[in-house]
Amino acid sequence: VQLQASGGGLVQPGGSLRLSCAASGNIRSVYMMAWYRQAPTKQRVFVASITNGGSTNYGDSAKGRFTISRDNAKNTVYMQMNSLKPEDTAVYYCKAALTTVTTSRVYDYWGQGTQVTVSS
Repeated sequence: VQLQASGGGLVQPGGSLRLSCAASGNIRSVYMMAWYRQAPTKQRVFVASITNGGSTNYGDSAKGRFTISRDNAKNTVYMQMNSLKPEDTAVYYCKAALTTVTTSRVYDYWGQGTQVTVSS
């Protein structure tokens, strides 16, 4: 199983970015998908999550500015980030809770991260 994140980059304050993360491999079912971020010298923190039924949850830093969504047919999660601030600068990681064709136990898998830099 692999999670491939993309969409990061350099953006000015007030700008927008859209992150994507696609899960691939011997997947049976994908349940919760989420985004976390980690700024330099800080711990990784929760940003947003979405269930396979579409229920969402946001961390305080994301409320009102970020929108998480997913395409179940593509095992892909997205995050639209608007009104970006310099403090949003971090590596953004996706996580998926899923089962594979070889086991019915749910495991968490992480993507490799994508850098988001907000700077003028």
